[in-house]
Amino acid sequence: MRQAGRSLPEYRKIRGSGSILEVASDPERAAQITLQPVERYGVDAAILFSDIMVPVFSINFGIEIQSGVGPVVENPFRSSNDLKRLRALEPEIDVPYVGETIKILSQECPVPVIGFAGAPFTVASYLIEGKPSRSLEKTKALMEEEPEIWDSLMDILSEITISSLKHQIESGASAIQLFDSWAGLIDPKKYEEKVFPYSKKVLSSFDDPLVPKIHFGLGTQPILHLIAEAGADVVGIDSNTPIDVAREKLGNEIAIQGNLNPEICLGPIEEVEKAVSEILMLNSNNFGHIFNLGHGVLPDTDPAVLAHVVEMVHSHELPEKNNA
Repeated sequence: MRQAGRSLPEYRKIRGSGSILEVASDPERAAQITLQPVERYGVDAAILFSDIMVPVFSINFGIEIQSGVGPVVENPFRSSNDLKRLRALEPEIDVPYVGETIKILSQECPVPVIGFAGAPFTVASYLIEGKPSRSLEKTKALMEEEPEIWDSLMDILSEITISSLKHQIESGASAIQLFDSWAGLIDPKKYEEKVFPYSKKVLSSFDDPLVPKIHFGLGTQPILHLIAEAGADVVGIDSNTPIDVAREKLGNEIAIQGNLNPEICLGPIEEVEKAVSEILMLNSNNFGHIFNLGHGVLPDTDPAVLAHVVEMVHSHELPEKNNA
């Protein structure tokens, strides 16, 4: 998951006190941070060190990432006039540092590099709410009361997301991940009508079988059947959706990523081992399971615990795949 390295002392040392947006714009530092979990844990892939707000930040919408808060927008999106504050993303001009970071990693990283972007809905929620929100009152109001403005906003953000991900692939990303963190906070019917078409638009823009697409959101159990239709090869699930339940809803053609509760990693090692074993058991040795956390690593997590989790998963024996 993203933030895999933020519990590491080496991360805190190189991260410094500046904004994450500042660090992400420094390719050498961003590449080093991306590599830290790979070097420390021996995980099977690296996730680019960046932020889902980088594209809209780069076109000067007026965003900062406040420590302990998250994305904060100086003048939130309120009306059709705010559509003029958004424009097409020109990656080589607006976010050249993202491509440079991935190019460095393409040379130095021993495992595949996963690029990512925020899904249109989640990015829109930050622009509208002005800060992280669990109620999404303003977002839901715009969605309902101003459907034309909503569609225009989502169209623009979809194109920005597509441009960002294309740039990452062209720079050498081996896979891409679409983070729709807050998709589970709205009614499933509204998700289907107002959100799903734009996630599908983004994911359907990429059809290279050699570049897998991952789709992740929190609280998505009620809408997993729709997420399965959006076009991803892998669906990430949070800690509240058991692997076997997700498998039943998604079928066997889509891989599953997840889903150890990050909070468990703060407890006794015996509890961590029990939780890891349970997830592996629920998967029933089905192929197409990428073991992962159900959300980001918590800052106070002991790196030794995560190293033990990786060791447990790597030592788990799978039966030989039947190719008949």
